Amino acid sequence: MNTAHVHTHDHQQHDHAHGHDHDHAHGHGHDGASGRERKLIFAFVLTAAMMLVEMVGGFWSGSLALVADAGHMLIDALALLLAVAGAWFARRPADARRSYGYGRLEVLAGFVNALTQFALVAFIAYEAAARLFHPEPILSGMMLVVAVIGLLVNLLVLRTLHGHAHDDINLAGATLHVLGDLLGSVAAVVAALLVRWQGWNWADPVLSLLVSLLILNSAWRLLRRSAHILLEGVPDGMDPGDVAAALRQADPSIRDIHHLHVWQLASGSRMATLHAELHEGDHSGAAISAINSVLAERFGIQHVTVQIDAGDCPDHERGCAGHGHR
Repeated sequence: MNTAHVHTHDHQQHDHAHGHDHDHAHGHGHDGASGRERKLIFAFVLTAAMMLVEMVGGFWSGSLALVADAGHMLIDALALLLAVAGAWFARRPADARRSYGYGRLEVLAGFVNALTQFALVAFIAYEAAARLFHPEPILSGMMLVVAVIGLLVNLLVLRTLHGHAHDDINLAGATLHVLGDLLGSVAAVVAALLVRWQGWNWADPVLSLLVSLLILNSAWRLLRRSAHILLEGVPDGMDPGDVAAALRQADPSIRDIHHLHVWQLASGSRMATLHAELHEGDHSGAAISAINSVLAERFGIQHVTVQIDAGDCPDHERGCAGHGHR
């Protein structure tokens, strides 16, 4: 449901049209959020338990791949716990200090998760270099058993989280961590087989380095994605010029669209502010209705604030003409 609040001033008139579909604006309905929280808690419990198994097995067998993956899973367990907190806070309603609510905490959680991956890569690289210069004996049988168990657990966790990771940056961050764990388990299995059947102890640190490069690539993509949202960047796949052009044709009363800003509050929650300049004598009601309709139906933007300029835009000195003014 959209409502419009009109305030008249000496030089200009402000029409604020807001999309108040809170489930959409904040990215999640309560039922969906609760379901995601349960998935995250389940993933946290499994990851923490497997981390302890891999840590013990890694030190006992002398495998760097297992120790590195256990360290990864320790960070992942903390990241999943952070993701649970982010999902919980995201459901809190708006208040006097947080007028948009707490939905952006999910983006912050994804940003922190990406940063922890860089720390993990540095740890693996350091340990791998040390093992290459000073190889140590490895109990490949125990290493193989623990690695296979870890692989199965990570597959289960990844399957649990995968459903919503495409539209929830918080879950995307958690899924990235679990994917890194899965790759670490695969590397540990391969390394255990090579050590056991070929006697190649160097395979353990080398495969650990290979996994770290894969993690680094994924972490960089998540870091860029979450940082873009935190910096109020334009949503991926959206061109503000196309949005402005569509709005200029939305209703005959609209003479120009300028000062257009489009951003995301959180994943799946697009917002916009803009100035609409009308032809002299035209009423703002039809223009606001048309603007809201175009933004919602064509661009998925549900929360909109529109300033109606009666005549020329009064903000020229602040660069208004540089934002699509014709």
